[in-house]
Amino acid sequence: MITIVDYGLGNIQAFADMYKRLHIEARPARTAQELESAKKIILPGVGAFDWAMARLNASGMRETLDRLVKEEQRPVLGVCVGMQMMADSSDEGELPGLGWIPARVKRFDDSRFTQKARLPHMGWNDALPRAGESLFHGMDDPRFYFLHSYYFVPDSQEHVLATTDYNGQYASAVRSGNVYGTQFHPEKSHHWGMQLLKNFAEI
Repeated sequence: MITIVDYGLGNIQAFADMYKRLHIEARPARTAQELESAKKIILPGVGAFDWAMARLNASGMRETLDRLVKEEQRPVLGVCVGMQMMADSSDEGELPGLGWIPARVKRFDDSRFTQKARLPHMGWNDALPRAGESLFHGMDDPRFYFLHSYYFVPDSQEHVLATTDYNGQYASAVRSGNVYGTQFHPEKSHHWGMQLLKNFAEI
């Protein structure tokens, strides 16, 4: 069972449709009680960091989500802002993140990049996976759909699953134990996204 955290943000129906095509059971959770039985969790997100964190904190699911992920080690996949929320903090806002992966979220126009990036980073781009990563199993030269102006900077390179070039390399997929994240949108990425969501379901 795939449980999609529905706190009012994210492409909930797009994930459900993808899993329906894969013949994998998936359902949204809008309450802590509905979330409790989750075996695997998807945390979607769109929009600004603080707005997303505020919505999640007000949803009544934050405490249960933290327990399922941190104490019970249930696999979770954060997508776009859902991935950024897994960091400690973001330059986009002032609220603390979930802190599931030691990291900070930064804007693309910082000094790390040699050329000023056109923002947002929108459209199709490559993701170069680290060899042997199960989340990218069965993919050759995967391409995904992106829409964002901030990027995820983990404290340790061991948490980087895949990188993408946008006037410089950045982490477009990350992992720390049972916590996975993709900056791109698998639910909008055709057969590559479908394969990734299938792989997550089989972890």
